[in-house]
Amino acid sequence: MVRFLSSHKSLVTVFWIATFASLFIWQFGGRGGSLYRLGGGLSVFWWSTAALSSGGFPRLRPVAFNLTDFGAVGDGVTMNTEAFERAIFAISKLGKKGGGQLNVPPGRWLTAPFNLTSYMTLFLAENAEILAAQDEKLWPLLPPLPSYGYGREHPGPRYGSFIHGQNLKDVVVTGNNGSINGQGQTWWKKYRQKLLNHTRGPLVQIMWSSDVVFANITLRDSPFWTLHPYDCKNVTITNMTILAPVFEAPNTDGIDPDSCEDMIIENSYISVGDDGIAIKSGWDQYGTTYGRPSKNILIRNLTIRSMVSAGISIGSEMSGGVSNITVENILIWSSRRGVRIKTAPGRGGYVRDITFRNVTLDELRVGIVIKTDYNEHPDGGFNPQAFPVLENINYTGIYGQGVRVPVRIQGSKEIPVKNVTFRDMSVGITYKKKHIFQCAYVQGRVIGTIFPAPCENLDRYDEQEQLVKQSDSQNATDIDYEI
Repeated sequence: MVRFLSSHKSLVTVFWIATFASLFIWQFGGRGGSLYRLGGGLSVFWWSTAALSSGGFPRLRPVAFNLTDFGAVGDGVTMNTEAFERAIFAISKLGKKGGGQLNVPPGRWLTAPFNLTSYMTLFLAENAEILAAQDEKLWPLLPPLPSYGYGREHPGPRYGSFIHGQNLKDVVVTGNNGSINGQGQTWWKKYRQKLLNHTRGPLVQIMWSSDVVFANITLRDSPFWTLHPYDCKNVTITNMTILAPVFEAPNTDGIDPDSCEDMIIENSYISVGDDGIAIKSGWDQYGTTYGRPSKNILIRNLTIRSMVSAGISIGSEMSGGVSNITVENILIWSSRRGVRIKTAPGRGGYVRDITFRNVTLDELRVGIVIKTDYNEHPDGGFNPQAFPVLENINYTGIYGQGVRVPVRIQGSKEIPVKNVTFRDMSVGITYKKKHIFQCAYVQGRVIGTIFPAPCENLDRYDEQEQLVKQSDSQNATDIDYEI
């Protein structure tokens, strides 16, 4: 056991060193500019010093404007809403010419919420910070999302996002690690005191759009979800830092892909007050009617911390379906949960063809979670007989230390979890008693030897994938929330 713990502490140490080395290179030596999509789903974002314009900004569009050209003042006090709106209006006229670029120089640029336009690059210089106005009267009210039918926290209209876009094409938000600051402290306090009459707005929300890129910037202190792509296609999120306090910053998810397809999230650091990433596709009967799944999403090379929720979640709003998701090369540290799938009767839909590969768990309460009784509903109109389908879920290369319960898969008679595979798993534990690999209504297999020992629900195969022992206890229940 000592040898096991030593080897896995070494593994976690190596992973930490590699992760922070890559972050150092990105923040201090690898800032640069254009996104190139390569074969096999790879993407590279860079610019060279030769591409810099005379103002110190890379030229990524045929026409570039500086925010100060429109009268903006970066003193953190002056309201710059009109300057942003005028600049973006000018760019909106340039679509047929390849679009335009808005450069935000160093400074603190206070503004009310504003909308992006197509064929636009928003570029934030180093030490540039766009600050969200905290007065909720300046935040527009929008209809509920059609796949939710309800503001997520209150019925009726919801606050729009700080930076918003709808029906856009070819939008890039990037920079030299400049930041967008939602100043969410006021919103969090009012939410806890029940002083808000509408659902809080995300920091950034892009809806019904395609060819969207977020790269090389920091997003912080969102009032609600931080980055929310909704019903979008071909989205790249790379080299991002996403931050919120790990406590008392309610619902500040990092990235929430919602009814999105063909998406990559990579090479980023996320530490927030809720799920680091939460893949969604609509809520109960509204999501079923809207019928837009989240699919073809690659998540890789991330470091995530979530003290109150999970590093990476699927659901619980997944009624439009979630499929073909790959999560690989992930470090989740000092968090409540590692990777989680959550749903409930009434959701309908499906979660299928999900791969978790090379995931390191460092000091967690629960490592792998599947939960089928996450009973939050928009209203009483859901169908309690709409049972989601959970199948074809693979965990390969799961490592870590200091995990209290490595696995808790809670299927049910109505929502069994089917075709789950574990292979190459070694997770050091902090709880030495039984019930640390917990299962209920699970069908699947274990290939080779894993640690800790798996539950009796799973078939056993050797390394050559030959059946060794078939389980006759798939419906056995061994869930203990007291641990």
